[in-house]
Amino acid sequence: MLLGTVDHLTAQIDELDRLIAQALEAVTTPHDGPAGTGTEPAADAVNARVLAERLDAVPGIGPATAQIILAEIGTDMSRFPTPEHLVSWAKLCPRTIQSGAKNSAGPAGQGNPWLKGALGEAANAAARTDTFLGARYRRIVKRRGHAKALVAVARSILVIAWHLINDSGASSYKELGADWHQRHLNPARRTRDLVRQLQALGHQVTLESVPT
Repeated sequence: MLLGTVDHLTAQIDELDRLIAQALEAVTTPHDGPAGTGTEPAADAVNARVLAERLDAVPGIGPATAQIILAEIGTDMSRFPTPEHLVSWAKLCPRTIQSGAKNSAGPAGQGNPWLKGALGEAANAAARTDTFLGARYRRIVKRRGHAKALVAVARSILVIAWHLINDSGASSYKELGADWHQRHLNPARRTRDLVRQLQALGHQVTLESVPT
């Protein structure tokens, strides 16, 4: 009886996978013309299956997560003029609470639970990788904690998804590398951070410029 239940559920999963794949093929970007006009999709339209494959290339995002992202935000980014609009709609940006002359940071908000859940799983997976997103998590977790670091990585993943969907004609994910922050860090800021670390260890630091 248990094996029969497993076979029944497996058949249902296969049928759902077939329906999802069929739906991905039917949805295109940019969208069809206004309802009732009978216009065809543009010649350069890209269907959602291709977009899901491009999203799948992002660290932390798998096929199922890519499908959830497309299901929740769609393929038409005209409703989100910038990535910041999408991030704000998804409630992944910091919220400022003002009380008189005092400003304090508050919780980001609830947002779309299915989208935030999928992005949270993707961020948790990306945090364990030796990639740009993994390095971003490790940089933030040291000073902000695990939860806020995951939210920051989830926000980055959503921004990447916006670009991949909005620029669907030619964009593809390109890994920047785990050392991107070190290669692009401002020398003055890096010097200041290193001096602070030495001072925290009880050293007195005197800087002297070396002629190049």
